[in-house]
Amino acid sequence: MTRKGSGRMSAPIDVPPTSTARAAAEDALAGTGKTIEGRSLGQIAWARLKRDKVAITGGIVVIFLLLVAIAAPILNSLGVIDPNDFNQGLINPTLSAPTGAMGGISWAHPFGVEPINGRDLFSRTIVGASNSLLIALLATLLSMVIGVVLGLLAGYAGGWVDTLISRIMDIFLAFPILLFAISLTGVVQDKAFGLSGYWLHVAVLAFVIGFFNWPYIGRIIRGQTLSLREREFVDAARSMGGRTGYILFRELLPNLVAPILVYSTLLIPTNILFEAALSFLGVGFHPPTASWGGMLSQAVHLYSVDPEFMVVPGVAIFITVMAFNLLGDGLRDALDPRSR
Repeated sequence: MTRKGSGRMSAPIDVPPTSTARAAAEDALAGTGKTIEGRSLGQIAWARLKRDKVAITGGIVVIFLLLVAIAAPILNSLGVIDPNDFNQGLINPTLSAPTGAMGGISWAHPFGVEPINGRDLFSRTIVGASNSLLIALLATLLSMVIGVVLGLLAGYAGGWVDTLISRIMDIFLAFPILLFAISLTGVVQDKAFGLSGYWLHVAVLAFVIGFFNWPYIGRIIRGQTLSLREREFVDAARSMGGRTGYILFRELLPNLVAPILVYSTLLIPTNILFEAALSFLGVGFHPPTASWGGMLSQAVHLYSVDPEFMVVPGVAIFITVMAFNLLGDGLRDALDPRSR
């Protein structure tokens, strides 16, 4: 800038850089400056999930229940717990009720004992958790496999394939699953399909619950696939000669992990309730195998003797279902790209 009447140019004003600015400039020149790293979708979802304290609490409870379910059969085989051990000395012979206050609660029996036979409620509750979660997880896995495969195929293929699979879904959704479950589990008793005893009941319950629940996840996957099949990455895979199987399981399926994960956490508690309902009706696990539904069924007949007998399995079912639902809601919010 020149002054009027002067041929000289004014010197620029020098502002001495701060020490922080000098250090940043030197680091940049030396190539040691910090670079901004991008975050993956998984990292973004985890950051959102960590902010949801309710979902984290539900996840902690779910992890604890899974550890209990894994430890229960091990402790049972080692003789640390015995869900079928009778403790007649803890039962009042006149009233057929546990001796002592609050259903016979003690250090040896933290949850008390059953009326009439005196079986330990703590042992039966954690073994029942193992049985209920095993059925729920196997049934959910079966539903996911069938629903995801058929939902992908229906959404991607379209045409008569989509029409056929959609009508099959409608038939299964209208099917009286409870009546079929009661009739099938009532017919299959001792030995079938090369299985017997405990594992036969596990296989039948998991099949009945899982096989008839796949249309729910199938409809969700079909709807998501209908929108994904028009994306550019699918067109690029087709132009490069990708076959149908490659496009379905290498291109479309990885983009459906979020709804699959969320719906599976919401389907597990539904399956737990279904197994409890079947055991409550007497067509689930056969006595003396411990299950939460079976314990509730026995508590109905013994309510007049010991009302507290109904509380333990009822609270266990409530906490488990609530924990999975809270975790599922948190995952849905964390994996939703439209959430803040």
